[in-house]
Amino acid sequence: MLDSVELLTGSPWIYAVVAVSVLLDVFLPVLPSGALVIAAATAAAAGSTAATAAVPAGTEHMPPQDVPSLLALLLCATTASVLGDLVAYRVGWRGGERLDRAIARSRRLSTAQERLGRALARGGGLLVVIARFAPAGRSVVSLGAGAAHRRVKEFLPWSVLAALAWAGYSVGVGYVGGQWLGATWVGVAVSVLALFATGTLAAYVMRRPAQTRPSTTP
Repeated sequence: MLDSVELLTGSPWIYAVVAVSVLLDVFLPVLPSGALVIAAATAAAAGSTAATAAVPAGTEHMPPQDVPSLLALLLCATTASVLGDLVAYRVGWRGGERLDRAIARSRRLSTAQERLGRALARGGGLLVVIARFAPAGRSVVSLGAGAAHRRVKEFLPWSVLAALAWAGYSVGVGYVGGQWLGATWVGVAVSVLALFATGTLAAYVMRRPAQTRPSTTP
C-alpha cells in the first residue's frame, strides 16, 4: 500500500482516493480507509522532513514540494466521513420493514440502536464518537440512527465530532510514525497498530451493557 500511496503523494488524486475510501467504508467496512489515511500522512510527514533537509541554505522558508497537505488530508477524511454517515443514515431512515427486521434479528444491531437512542435522547452522543473507531461500528450506529428515525439535528453534530476525532487521530498517528520511523512499512505498521488497538478498545466499550442509573424516586 505504501508504494501505491507514494506514487500518489505528488498528485491531488491522493485526496480523491482517500475521500472515496472513507465515504464507502460505512457500507464496506473491509475497505482499509484508516490504513490509507495513515499511509498518506506517514508519507507526507516523511516527505516533508526529507524535503526540508534537502532545501539549500537560505531557502528554508520555502514549502516542500510534492508533499500532500496534512490539513487538506484531515479535511478530506473528515468531510467524506460525515457524508458517508449521512448517506447511511438516510438509507436506514428509508429502509422500511426489511431493515427493521434485519436489525431485530441482530442482537448487536438492536442493542446498539437502543443505546444510541437513549444517548441521543439525553442530549449526548458519545457512543457515535466511540463507534467511529470500532470495526463496523460506524455502520451500526449510522444505519441504526436512521432506522430509529432519530432527528438529523441530534445525530449530525456527533457525526461531525466523530469524524474529526477519527480523522485527526489517524492523521496524527501517521504523522508521528512518519517523523519517527520515516516512510517505511515499519512506520505505517506501527501507526496502523495504534489505530487497531484504539478500535479494539472502542469495540469493547460498545459491547459493554449500558449501566442504568439508580432511581432517585423516593
